[in-house]
Amino acid sequence: MKINDFRLERYFAQHEFTAKYLLSSSDCDGYELNYVLENASIEELKLWENLKLGYTESEGIPLLREAILRHYKITSIKNVVVATPGELNFISMNVLLGSTDHAITIAPCYQSLSEVVKSINCELSYWKPSKNDWIFNTEDLEKLIQKNTKLIILNFPHNPTGSYLTKSQLNEIVAIARKHDIYIFSDEMYHKLIIDDVEELPPICDVYEKGISLWGTSKTFGLAGLRTGWLVCEDQSFLKRIVAFKDYLSICNSAPSEILTIMALNNMNLFLEPNLKKINKNIFIFNEFVKKQEVITSFTPPKAGSTSFIQLNINSSSLQFSSQLVKETGIMTVPAEMFEYEGEYIRVGFGRANFPEILEVFDGYLKEMKPAHNNK
Repeated sequence: MKINDFRLERYFAQHEFTAKYLLSSSDCDGYELNYVLENASIEELKLWENLKLGYTESEGIPLLREAILRHYKITSIKNVVVATPGELNFISMNVLLGSTDHAITIAPCYQSLSEVVKSINCELSYWKPSKNDWIFNTEDLEKLIQKNTKLIILNFPHNPTGSYLTKSQLNEIVAIARKHDIYIFSDEMYHKLIIDDVEELPPICDVYEKGISLWGTSKTFGLAGLRTGWLVCEDQSFLKRIVAFKDYLSICNSAPSEILTIMALNNMNLFLEPNLKKINKNIFIFNEFVKKQEVITSFTPPKAGSTSFIQLNINSSSLQFSSQLVKETGIMTVPAEMFEYEGEYIRVGFGRANFPEILEVFDGYLKEMKPAHNNK
């Protein structure tokens, strides 16, 4: 198969480890290994101390899959497969789709949610939100359904906009999918990163028999380096095909990562709550920051997740803006081009402790710029 370069990841590879400041990271600060081990139980520490670095079970060790299921209504570990998040996305699209099928994905989106589908030569339609408030209308989704539609791809909390659905909207999507016998692949990597009093959505696998939920340690837990993700769904035949495909890729999971993931899942609040506190604090700070900036046209605070897509009042493209910004200040931002989205937008991430420090530098840079239009 042929697949286009992953532009966002190549862009991160260019700047992420050389830029002084990361204003657009979608993950939170990574926790130290000592923090994970300090909060582990005696039984969990024994697993760590007695760990053998051999092959592990392809589906994920049973103890890990049992820890995962404590966060779902589904009760059998046969309904869980563990791998890296990107691997699970890649395999799922290849298992579910063929060149004669049609799929629908949300847009803008993380590139793997569209590019893998296109690499299969599958017809793809985009479910887009309204501008700036980033609300997705379920009526627009149903208009995209075709006779050969096989899959709907969701991502809520949404990267990059921070958009979220209500439970009634989710129920409407499930009703549409059930009516047309369509799978739903739901990228839920930001699950439980809920802002303020927004009602939390259930995983799609808990409300739809053909719903496939993807979650992992990267965003919610601040443990991206573990590279642990999992699929949960009722369709065991689908999961068997996932495991069979995985034999050609990673074969099995990292043994140390599996044990550390068990510790994180069994002590989730110790990882989740500090991240939520940080995200909420930084959103408040940024809301006040935006009020003083002529170069920022609009900011819709995220309803969930750790990112937002802000519009800029500039005379250049977003990519040119971001390139100049990192060159002159060391601040890395992710421009709209990395999401194949038209307009002058950049992603802002709220999960880093040094966010206020970055804004001080960013403020100095923006004050020297002339806005394209007088919009304030």
